[in-house]
Amino acid sequence: MKITVFTGASDGIGAELARQLAAGQGAGVGLVVAARNESRLPAMAMHGLEAPSAWVQRWSHLVQPGATVLDVACGHGRHARWFYERNHALALVDRSQAAIDFIAAAIPSRATQTVETVVADIENGPWPFENRQFGGVIVTNYLWRPLMPTLLASVAPGGLLIYETFAQGNETVGKPSRPDFLLRSGELLALCRSLHVVGYEDGFEDAPDGQSPRFVQRITAMGKDASGNAMQQPPAAPPRYRLSP
Repeated sequence: MKITVFTGASDGIGAELARQLAAGQGAGVGLVVAARNESRLPAMAMHGLEAPSAWVQRWSHLVQPGATVLDVACGHGRHARWFYERNHALALVDRSQAAIDFIAAAIPSRATQTVETVVADIENGPWPFENRQFGGVIVTNYLWRPLMPTLLASVAPGGLLIYETFAQGNETVGKPSRPDFLLRSGELLALCRSLHVVGYEDGFEDAPDGQSPRFVQRITAMGKDASGNAMQQPPAAPPRYRLSP
């Protein structure tokens, strides 16, 4: 096995090169990382390998088989990998070139499964998926209110929106603390009134999965057709939005 040593690996280019090498060669390479900031090494080692959100895992079964999933502000791809492993095509966008390069190495396109990666500043530049809709739209730990109408319009009829991020009150326990990045009480419910809401939570979690305590708001909602009906069942049948796989 080839052994590669990285110094200055707690942040910056050293850390990113280590991640990309691990993603591209997997068990075929051994890594030794060194840094002045020892406390950051565990986080660096796990960056890009974090488990998907439990909320995303809970509701992902409602995305239609084979549907394309849009992951917004996708980071290093913890949710991209989840849907990739379930044979969904992917459209991924993030403003970080390093994050997108990491994903492209870790989960390449296949003959029956495309992985579309886009580097874009979706807060200050044009929306890169203009006039497109998706079977799944995933947003976690991200809030830019001017983009919300675009995200809702990106949910196809019968598609699924899974949205989860920090809520008001989080300023009392940590970051983020600015009102711009914290959902107001009931805000997601109000924003998703044009969709069929399947699940919604707004509350406090005491150190979930080893993370910091947080105030969180999350929603799962289905896209409706032109007549205002949610899809995924024959027209004559009552809706059945399964609450578990």
